[in-house]
Amino acid sequence: MASKSRFVVGSHVWVEDSDEAWMDGLVEEVNGEELVVNCTSGKKVTVNVSNAYPKDTESPRGGVEDMTRLAYLHEPGVLQNLKSRFMLNEIYTYTGNILIAVNPFQRLPHLYNNDMMRIYKGAEFGELSPHPYAITDRAYRLMINDRVSQAILVSGESGAGKTESTKSLMQYLAFMGGKQQAEGRSVQEQILESNPVLEAFGNAKTVRNNNSSRFGKFVEIQFDQNGKISGAAIRTYLLERSRVCQISDPERNYHCFYMLCAGPPEVCEKYKLGEAKSFHYLNQSNCIELNGMDDAKEYAETRRAMGIVGMSSDEQDAIFKVVAAILHLGNVEFSEGSEPDSSAPKDEKSQFHLKTAAELFMCDAQGLEESLCKRVMATRGESITKNLDPKAAALSRDALSRIVYSRLFDWLVNKINSSIGQDPESKILIGVLDIYGFESFKTNSFEQFCINLTNEKLQQHFNQHVFKMEQEEYTKEEIDWSYIQFVDNQEILDLIEKKPGGIIALLDETCMLRNSTHETFAEKLYQKFKDNPHFSKPKFSRSDFTVHHYAGNVTYQTDLFLDKNIDYAVNEHQVLLNASQCSFVSSLFPPVEESAKSTKFTSIGSSFKQQLQSLLETLSATEPHYIRCIKPNNVLKPAIFENSNVLQQLRCGGVLEAIRISCLGYPTRRTFYEFVNRFGILQPKVLSKSHDEITASKMLLEKANLVGYQIGKTKVFLRAGQMAELDALRTEVLGISAKKIQTKVRSFMSRKKYVQMRICATQLEAVCRGTLARRYYENLRRQAAALKIQTRYRMRQERNKYRDLWSASTTIQSGLRGMAARNKLRFFRKTKAAVIIQSQCRCHLARSRYVRLMKATIKTQCAWRGKMARRELRQLKMAAKETGALQAAKSKLEKEVEELTWRLQLEKRIRSDMEEAKTQEIKKLQSQLQESQQQVKDTEESLKREQEIAKAASEKAALVPEIRVDATLVNELTADNEKLKTLVTSLETKIQETELRFEETDKLREEWLKKATDAESQINELKNTMQSLREKFNSVEAENNVLRQQALKARHDNVPVLNMHRKSNLANGSLPGDEQTPHGTPMEFGRRSLIERQQESVETLINCVVENIGFSDGKPVAAVTIYKCLLHWRTFEAERTNVFDRLIQIFSSAMQKQDSNADLAYWLSNSSSLLIILQKSLKPAGSGITTPLKRTTTQTSFLGRMVFRASSITVDMDLVRQVEGKYPAFLFKQQLTAFVEGLYGMIRDNVKREVSSVLSLVIQAPRTAKAGLITDQDSYWKAIVNHLNDLLKILQENCVPAIFARKIFSQIFAFINAQLFNSLLVRRECCSFSNGEYVKQGLEELEAWCTQAKPEYAGSAWDELKHISQAVGFLVIFKKFRISYDEIISDLCPMLSVQQLYRICTQYWDDKYNTESVSEEVLNEMKTLVNDASGQANSENTYLLDEETSMPLSLDEIASSMDAKEFQNVVPPQELLENAAFQFLKS
Repeated sequence: MASKSRFVVGSHVWVEDSDEAWMDGLVEEVNGEELVVNCTSGKKVTVNVSNAYPKDTESPRGGVEDMTRLAYLHEPGVLQNLKSRFMLNEIYTYTGNILIAVNPFQRLPHLYNNDMMRIYKGAEFGELSPHPYAITDRAYRLMINDRVSQAILVSGESGAGKTESTKSLMQYLAFMGGKQQAEGRSVQEQILESNPVLEAFGNAKTVRNNNSSRFGKFVEIQFDQNGKISGAAIRTYLLERSRVCQISDPERNYHCFYMLCAGPPEVCEKYKLGEAKSFHYLNQSNCIELNGMDDAKEYAETRRAMGIVGMSSDEQDAIFKVVAAILHLGNVEFSEGSEPDSSAPKDEKSQFHLKTAAELFMCDAQGLEESLCKRVMATRGESITKNLDPKAAALSRDALSRIVYSRLFDWLVNKINSSIGQDPESKILIGVLDIYGFESFKTNSFEQFCINLTNEKLQQHFNQHVFKMEQEEYTKEEIDWSYIQFVDNQEILDLIEKKPGGIIALLDETCMLRNSTHETFAEKLYQKFKDNPHFSKPKFSRSDFTVHHYAGNVTYQTDLFLDKNIDYAVNEHQVLLNASQCSFVSSLFPPVEESAKSTKFTSIGSSFKQQLQSLLETLSATEPHYIRCIKPNNVLKPAIFENSNVLQQLRCGGVLEAIRISCLGYPTRRTFYEFVNRFGILQPKVLSKSHDEITASKMLLEKANLVGYQIGKTKVFLRAGQMAELDALRTEVLGISAKKIQTKVRSFMSRKKYVQMRICATQLEAVCRGTLARRYYENLRRQAAALKIQTRYRMRQERNKYRDLWSASTTIQSGLRGMAARNKLRFFRKTKAAVIIQSQCRCHLARSRYVRLMKATIKTQCAWRGKMARRELRQLKMAAKETGALQAAKSKLEKEVEELTWRLQLEKRIRSDMEEAKTQEIKKLQSQLQESQQQVKDTEESLKREQEIAKAASEKAALVPEIRVDATLVNELTADNEKLKTLVTSLETKIQETELRFEETDKLREEWLKKATDAESQINELKNTMQSLREKFNSVEAENNVLRQQALKARHDNVPVLNMHRKSNLANGSLPGDEQTPHGTPMEFGRRSLIERQQESVETLINCVVENIGFSDGKPVAAVTIYKCLLHWRTFEAERTNVFDRLIQIFSSAMQKQDSNADLAYWLSNSSSLLIILQKSLKPAGSGITTPLKRTTTQTSFLGRMVFRASSITVDMDLVRQVEGKYPAFLFKQQLTAFVEGLYGMIRDNVKREVSSVLSLVIQAPRTAKAGLITDQDSYWKAIVNHLNDLLKILQENCVPAIFARKIFSQIFAFINAQLFNSLLVRRECCSFSNGEYVKQGLEELEAWCTQAKPEYAGSAWDELKHISQAVGFLVIFKKFRISYDEIISDLCPMLSVQQLYRICTQYWDDKYNTESVSEEVLNEMKTLVNDASGQANSENTYLLDEETSMPLSLDEIASSMDAKEFQNVVPPQELLENAAFQFLKS
């Protein structure tokens, strides 16, 4: 209750205004109970104290997210808070646990997507910004944890966005509880797709909304024990049937009619449809088409949705056939018939539509006409047929249309329910109620009456819930609330639905009387409720009545109450459509028992009341959650907020009623921290650390002399008006403090001005004296300078004369001496050049003769040896027919091959030496030629210089005494020049001859190389021949062994079986006989078979590498060892082998250790190194790439290759070389790639999990710090750095390739960037100045870590933090209001989008220095750009950052990151080196 002490001069208040509902102003005078207020609009008004409300001048520009935190919880405060948030596109606001949603009338795609769902998943209620997802998540969590069913009630007037809010709720429930099904559509998909179907048949355009739901819908979503959707059911209430036949301009009928008329041409032709404006039920309004809505596209979408929810194609055709029949039925007009008071179709057009309707209904056309034009009256023992006049026939036609459409809609709902299916075993559910809001029009009929009854019942339920929440809050804080009274609207409900005696009961009673009219019904109401305070009769009406609802008075017109309340079909219509040949139509009208026809009466009102009672019972059994939808304006355009309209909706939605209930108790609640922070100036000593917050709050309240307040456990609870009294005291203290500050400031400014003037005078005197002194000093300097200049000038003149004479003498002397020296130098060079040329020529001739002799000798020897080898080969072939000679031939051939190989190598070495010698000789000749050319060039240059010098000397001859020139010396020089020219000519000729000889030598070299290649091919043929002889020898030996064993009749019977098994393996190529007994001795019984030896080798390798065998030279030993073994055994070329499967099992078992980063890093190092080697080594078969180690034998079996021991000499000993791989090898490579990706992802996710737990504490730091729960916030960043150091140490110890380390750290930093940046966008407490400083400090630690880790491992990880670093850099700027938008996007935050910047600027607050956000101009510019971007079809759907979850590396990038030579020096494990079967690892 208002008191005089609440307001003083200068107080900011709210006063009522006829145009803006509430207007703020400043109190100029206080005259007792009257206030003179100067409003911001310029008006000056006088109001009573009781009609003025205090205004909170310290509320943030963007409002508060929860209106229970408002300093003043009253109508203008709530309205201003909603408006402030709406103008910043913050359309959601809490009032306790109630969500208020203001329709933005524009797309805001960033608020509804999977990223936003993941943000709200599991978040504590109130921790993030208000959102329907938060309400849904809270309901879902309560259902799962408490095993109690929940209900979400969405209400609001038409156009407020109820349907869209319901869709977002359903999407989130599908996101949380959806599950995949093996076949068909899942339950959640069918629930979501049922919306388009129900909207098509149950939504229409009204005056206030283009897509208004004309029915109530309650969706029950059932969940199993695991929280997954297991079933669902849809309940509908009170479809507006009258809209089928009657619409007013500018409304539309149900969408399905217009969709069908705009359907494909074949559909229109099938149903004989024309344009929508040609049908009576549609052309009653001028609105046929809607802007932004394509009826043809909606038709196709509706058909698709009907298929998803389980309606077959035949059922869909039948549904639209009924819709088309209703349209044709509406075009049937009636005129007077041949008999009195009878009717008949008016013309041929009416006959056509009547016949078409009958065809679509598949019933008798004549029977349809009679059912419309006649009525059968049943009496005792007989029935009388009564003709209907044209007006009554038209009413009968409309009744048929209404009942058919109503039955069709009910069938759709039942079909959707049966298709989705219900879970009988489900014990918990979440219900979503999408119900029409309170309605009050110029004409209010029976539909508005039922709608407002629903809202009265729901408001009572809402009031009880609000009061219950208030009780829970008081109980939680342990304060006394026993004296608070609760008043609800039960009297209004009794007026409407009490039985007997309520309005609905009187309506049913009137409907049962045959001759009753609406006037009779009105008279009964007037007599019955004339003394009821909630009922009244309008002055100028005979049949209207007014009900005083909680949201306001509504006057109802009773003209159609009786007709709309009757709930039975005309018997003739029932019989006609039940006999339809269309099974679908007949199913809509099942047969009715005769007894039911005559005795039972039901009404829409009673049925609706029963449905409503059932709904409330369901809601009472659940935990309710409320969403109140608000329509900000009636023009349905964005950025328009009509105060009066919104205020009326707040009243209708019960929000102000909830505030009234709160005001009965303690409407103002402040935490101790907030209370002390705001009112601590009333008693400054409470701000010292010696008092805790509770004691400080009590001292402040005692200082203010307040009574009636209460102190809870965490909050201070104030009665209504007490907050204003405290603010008045605070304003008074601030005023006194301001005066003191002003006095001190004025004194300080005056003294400062005096001191500045005195300093200026002193400085001026000093400047004047300094100027005079500088002028005197300047004159002295000029005089001294003049003397020095004169002295220097005279000295320079004399020096120039002496320098000219000295220069002429020196030039003449130097010319003469230089000529003599050059002559001597030329003679020396000539002599030396001749000696060098002679020695080189003699050397070249001797070397050429030697080379020709050596080549001829080698060629002759090769030809002779080849001839002898072929002769011996023929002899060996002849001798190979005898078994005893094979062994000797084999040994001899091996020696021959080795000798030939050695000779070939020798010949290659000689050839390379010859080529090297020839190359050196050519280089020497070229160098000699260059020297000769250089000598010629030098000689020519020297001649030119001498000529120039001679010419210059002749010019100076006039100044110098004549010098005699020796003519003999000149002649000698001329002769020497001629000789040099001759020598140069001869050298050029020799050079040309040398080039010709070089070309001839090159041709000879090519011929020799060709011959050597032929010899090498012959050697390969010899090898092939030797190999074939080996195979024959082995096969003969195996057969001899079998015969010996059979002849010896060994004891054991399994020996022949074993030999036969070996022969079969030999036949299919899986076991070649390369391994034989020494010296060809017989095979002993009990000797291990080859298969056992091969398997033993594989087992030895597997047992070795399965353990951690460490690293060598910075590379994993296991990977290199595996590759060497596979290469030696020629496994890559095998068509079939199980070794790859064994290796894959090793990596699979390694991936089971998901929690050990050390083990994962070890196997990542091995698998990636092996993958790099395979990428560089394997090539597809038939690719044409040759390799120096390619063997001539072809083995198709891994086991055969494994036992094969090559006798050829290895020339190239590189570890990695190209091998033609078969399918198993490339399959192994693909599997290895998958394992590398999996191991990489596990390590990254493990570190993310560790860092995420710390990041959550970092994000919560502003809230916990504010509550005083933590003291050392820096420990969080140190923990993150420790996790990064641990990971870096593990990666370095396990020699993981640096490219993986760089990518892992880059993705971890990107994860940190996304988490921190998203927290700024969705958590307002994080978007503050102090939190910006805190995060910036942590980012500096991360940057220091990147510098310490070096680019080899950290890479570009720091660049991943650009979003959060730029954002916090913007947060910690003090004077943001001076920054322009261009400066923000170009200099400060170039990485941030305009949506992200706008979100940060609107959420920014400063709890430390009270700095302001950006200016209004910048904010408006951002808002315009955001709205433009939201309207684009290809705009981003979210302003949140995503995190990359895949491995951002290709196989080529991994392979190119390391050189194959780095694996060359890896030492194999000692365990294998000691094994005789692995001696090849030593090479």
